[in-house]
Amino acid sequence: MKIDIGGGVRLFVDVEGPEWVPDGPVLRQKPTLICLHGGPGFDHSGFKPSFSRLADLAQIIYYDHRGHGRSDERPRAEWTLDTWADDVVRLCDALGLVKPIVLGQSFGGFVAQRYLARHPGHASKIILSSTSPNMVMARKLAMFEKLGGARARELAEQFWSGPTPATWGAYWAACRKLYNSTEPSDPDAGQRTLLREDILLHFVGGEKQGMDLLPGLALAQCPVLVMAGEDDPVCPIEDARDMAAALPVQWSQLVSFAGVGHGAWRDDPDAAFATLRQFMLS
Repeated sequence: MKIDIGGGVRLFVDVEGPEWVPDGPVLRQKPTLICLHGGPGFDHSGFKPSFSRLADLAQIIYYDHRGHGRSDERPRAEWTLDTWADDVVRLCDALGLVKPIVLGQSFGGFVAQRYLARHPGHASKIILSSTSPNMVMARKLAMFEKLGGARARELAEQFWSGPTPATWGAYWAACRKLYNSTEPSDPDAGQRTLLREDILLHFVGGEKQGMDLLPGLALAQCPVLVMAGEDDPVCPIEDARDMAAALPVQWSQLVSFAGVGHGAWRDDPDAAFATLRQFMLS
């Protein structure tokens, strides 16, 4: 379904599971988990069906960021982190959600970090999964070279320093397989993604180049879990350590996964979802 979040902006939203469930003589309210997808330019489909493993614990809200996937087209001027971050609040207001758990994966983690800084009291908990606070090119390139050799490093450098349709196509064809340490459990998953290449190139070539989300993390007012794979080339483990160190010590939790790449639930789902469940229940 599409939800109007104000100003005529409609986001595609999919809901898994009820918020209120029978529990003996009463209805018990489950927490709501909002999943912010990666990209930019991708859609929410990467969470499915894996995150159904959490549906017994929480109502799950999947949505496509403004301009992405099945959400309405929006002008280029709205393709900014501030807009996408504020959309989390707008969506919650439209749905009547209070104190959600917000999970940001990869680019969705950029959005979640900006949301944390702009609306520090809004969430009950935040999960930053396989994401980064800034562009430290040397770390990415070193990991791509470690996992894929000199050619992978070269293609990564060409794309991340000069994103064009050509550099993106060459990079994605050669380097996508390096993102994870295991083969996809569903070989058709990638084909289901609705890609907006124009948004991807606009953001990577623009706002991402000078992005620095670390200062805003100090404003956190709720528990924040940072999850990272130790073999993630695009959001290296050092980035996760920087985020955890920038958060207030009383709110910061860092969990790393050995032998795991981008999106821990893809390479070690049992460990990743056990970590998520423990954090959400704590």
